[in-house]
Amino acid sequence: MYQEINWINQILIKRLRRIRMADLRVILSGLKYANPVIVGAGPTSKDADICREAVENGAAGVVAKTVSSEPAKVPKPCMQDFKGKYFLNTELWSEHSVEYWVEKEYKKCKFKDEPLIIGMGYVAADIEKVVPLVDKFADAYEISAHYVGRDITPMLETLTAAKKHTKKPVFMKISPGIPDISETARILEEHGADGVVAMNSYGPCLSIDIETGMPYMGSNTGYGWLSGPAIKPIMLRHVFELAKGVKNIPVFAVGGISTGKDVVEAFMAGASAVQVCTQGIIEGPKAYGRIVKELNEWMDSHGYENLDQIKGLTIKKTKERVKANYETNIPELKDGCIGCGICVKVCPYHAIKLEDKKPIFNKELCFGCGVCTSQCPKNVLDIIRY
Repeated sequence: MYQEINWINQILIKRLRRIRMADLRVILSGLKYANPVIVGAGPTSKDADICREAVENGAAGVVAKTVSSEPAKVPKPCMQDFKGKYFLNTELWSEHSVEYWVEKEYKKCKFKDEPLIIGMGYVAADIEKVVPLVDKFADAYEISAHYVGRDITPMLETLTAAKKHTKKPVFMKISPGIPDISETARILEEHGADGVVAMNSYGPCLSIDIETGMPYMGSNTGYGWLSGPAIKPIMLRHVFELAKGVKNIPVFAVGGISTGKDVVEAFMAGASAVQVCTQGIIEGPKAYGRIVKELNEWMDSHGYENLDQIKGLTIKKTKERVKANYETNIPELKDGCIGCGICVKVCPYHAIKLEDKKPIFNKELCFGCGVCTSQCPKNVLDIIRY
C-alpha cells in the first residue's frame, strides 16, 4: 500500500513539474507587465485594433506606433521579408496625425489594463507639440531621436522637452552607430531618462531584385532599414553596453527577437523586457504568445523560477573572465552522434575524420575554432567557453 501511494505521489510531482510556470512578471519604472514581451512601435501597433489583438494573443503591452508633429509619407513598397533571415523596410512614423490618434485610436488601444507606451519623435519641437496632446492617454513614452550619430545633443533635447510636459516615465530609444553606448546610457540617466531602448533598425541598406535590377524598396535611393534575426547580435551588444552603463533604470531589447530563446539571450545581456515588431509582421499576432510560451518552457526546463535569475548573467560572467582564452580546446563528443560527417566537411583545419561513424579529432591539427559545434545537427559537439 505504501509503495502504491509513493508511486502515485511521484507521478503527481512529475506532472506538477511539467505544468510549473516560471514567474515572468516584470515591473519597469512603475509599469507592471504580466510577461516581458511587448509589441514594438511599428506596423504591428499602427492602430487600436491591432494593439488590442496583440495583447489578446499574449503580448503584455504595446508601444503605439511613433507619432510626430506631421504624418509620415511612406515610400512604397515599404516592406520585404527575406524568408525570415532578415527584413527590409522604409517604414517611418505613423501615417496618421496626432489629432487622428487622439480622436480615433488611443482611447481604444488597451485590451485590459495593460500599460500603454506612446511612441513619438523626433526633435524637441515635435515633442513640445505632441506630449500635451496625448499625455492623458499615455502610461509612458518612448522617444526616438532617430539616427543622431556621435552627437547625442538632439536626444538630450527631446528628453528635456518631454520631461517638461509630463510626469510619466520617458524611455529613450537608441540608434545603432553611437560610439560609446555605456557612456550615452549614463548621460541619459543623469538627464532624467526612465529607461533606454535598443535599438532602432540598422541602415541604410540595399537589396536588389535580380530579375528586374530594381531595389526592393520604393525610396528614391532604394535604400531601406534592416531588422529581424540578422540584427540580433548587434542589438545584444547595444543592450549589453547599455545595461553596464545604467544604474537604476531598465533596458528594453528590441531587434531580432523571434523566439523564447532570443528573450533569454536579451535578459542575459541585461535587458529588463523585450519588444517584438518584425516577427509580429511576418507571423501575425500569435507570435507573441508563442514567444512567451517558449520562454516559459526554457525557464522551466532549466530550473529558473523568475527572470531576475538570468538577468545580466552574461555581464557577471564576463566580469569574472580574467583574460581572453588563447588555448586550444578540443570539442567534446556527447552521446547522440549520428555519424553524418558534417563536422568533417566544415572543419577548415582538416582536423576531424570519421571512424566507425564517429568523429575523431586530431589534437595537433585542431585549432579549437568551434565551427563544428555550431554545425552539428544533433548538438552533441561541445566546446569549453571560458
